[in-house]
Amino acid sequence: MIQAKQQLLEALGAAVAQLAPDAAFSPAFESPKQAAHGDFAVTAAMQLSRRLKRNPRELATALVQALQAQPAVQRWVQALEIAGPGFINLRLTEAARQAVVAEVLAAGDAFGRRPANGQRLMVEFVSANPTGPLHVGHGRQGALGDSICRLFESQGWQVQREFYYNDAGVQIATLALSTQCRLKGLKPGDADWPESAYNGDYIADIAADFSAKKTVHADDRAFTASGDPDDLDSIRQFAVAYLRHEQDLDLRAFGVRFDHYFLESSLYADGKVEDTVARLQAAGKTFEQDGALWLRSTDYGDDKDRVMRKSDGTYTYFVPDVAYHVNKWERGFQKVINVQGTDHHGTIARVRAGLQAAGVGIPQGWPDYVLHKMVTVMKGGEEVKISKRAGGYVTLRDLIDWTSRDAVRFFLISRKADTEFVFDVDLALKASDENPVFYVQYAHARICSVLAEHARRGGAAADAGADLSLLTAPTEQALMLKLAAFPDMLAAAAADMAPHDIAFYLRDMAAAFHSYYAAERFLVDDPALARARMALLAATRQVLRNALELLGVSAPESMSRDTAPPETTA
Repeated sequence: MIQAKQQLLEALGAAVAQLAPDAAFSPAFESPKQAAHGDFAVTAAMQLSRRLKRNPRELATALVQALQAQPAVQRWVQALEIAGPGFINLRLTEAARQAVVAEVLAAGDAFGRRPANGQRLMVEFVSANPTGPLHVGHGRQGALGDSICRLFESQGWQVQREFYYNDAGVQIATLALSTQCRLKGLKPGDADWPESAYNGDYIADIAADFSAKKTVHADDRAFTASGDPDDLDSIRQFAVAYLRHEQDLDLRAFGVRFDHYFLESSLYADGKVEDTVARLQAAGKTFEQDGALWLRSTDYGDDKDRVMRKSDGTYTYFVPDVAYHVNKWERGFQKVINVQGTDHHGTIARVRAGLQAAGVGIPQGWPDYVLHKMVTVMKGGEEVKISKRAGGYVTLRDLIDWTSRDAVRFFLISRKADTEFVFDVDLALKASDENPVFYVQYAHARICSVLAEHARRGGAAADAGADLSLLTAPTEQALMLKLAAFPDMLAAAAADMAPHDIAFYLRDMAAAFHSYYAAERFLVDDPALARARMALLAATRQVLRNALELLGVSAPESMSRDTAPPETTA
């Protein structure tokens, strides 16, 4: 069907060229709002009617006549129907739908993937300062960022995963002071315990290991403690390395990796902040007022000009962000996606304004942002807010320990990033169709079970050698259409930076399979029909596995549930 669709698009382009040789037209199909209307909808007549000064329905009639002369239409199309003001509904032949089974089986793991396009992408995500365990918001960022990376890799991009963090700011100073207080015998609730200190149990763990003069190794640093409670610099460096190590462990448990770590402190140490400020001043995009240095960000659409350097000589937080993104551009990343919480929304306009003002060739609207809302965690019907280890919030590790990596990753990616999300721990543990990740994984496991039984009985291999023309049942036709939609869904999800589309697709695919499972028998007496159905099941299994892999979720081959499955496979 993938080949058929491509040939039909070429046929549409040729037909339009006959009617409007000078029209700039990109052939495309849309999905009809109702399945009964056909497989593809063509809106070309309505798009071109004004330009050609012709009635759209009259133009649709002429376009249908031109299409019917195309060999691809004659081969793959069962019917062309004009509807409404000028829609053309296209109904495929059964052979066109059936062809997707062989295409999936031939491509295997590569089905839906596109060849390398030579383009580089950086995705910055998680970017948590090492001041405590990763919280649920970091988890949502990790799921989003990693899935975006996998999605773009599937579309041919060369992707770099980057983790950016501050290792020297006020929060780090508070971390060092909190650890020092623990080393000196203080604890939360004591009269001398600082009000700003971090109260989680992890501070006591850091203090104990520092006192023991341990060495900690993180992915981007290592440090050996001096053991001296008065050595605040050693405490700071050890605490940062300790928590970076803890973050690494959590991220590995979550199936997330990074290619590069970038320190905010390096922007100052390497002079990148000063260089960026100098560029903005040389470009005439700054002014001084009230002892502060300001950026003329209103020249670039911001609602007001922004302070860059305060009267005390320190920089506001968006200035190193501008320097950091100039650095990204200079490293050759012409596309950059930042995955951040919605609390960063206010910085987008000023960062982009600073990048435009810097005059280094960065296009408007660069970089891209995916902003996510926070997550509410429910357990036992009540909201969970406190983690003893973190001292005030639910951690990513809590969610993984309570449920599973698969459940956390699927749940956190299953809604648009900018929508509120409630993570129901009890739902994530249910072995029933109510649980979306179970519903999808169980579809894969069911298929594995049927294929294994077919092989045990000595059935022919489930491959493209089957007679696919036997796949005519309505549920088979619906399932094959879902298989064929996978490549275009991936391309659209990448263009929209919308990995949740994969989760939506998986649930629809699982529903199409479960409907098929309930409607038809697979291990039938007719060996040719059984083999054809095994081929369809194998193709469905492959696409489920390919899609789950893009979310970082496993595809188990066996599962149990709380109710026995229908006896439709015997």
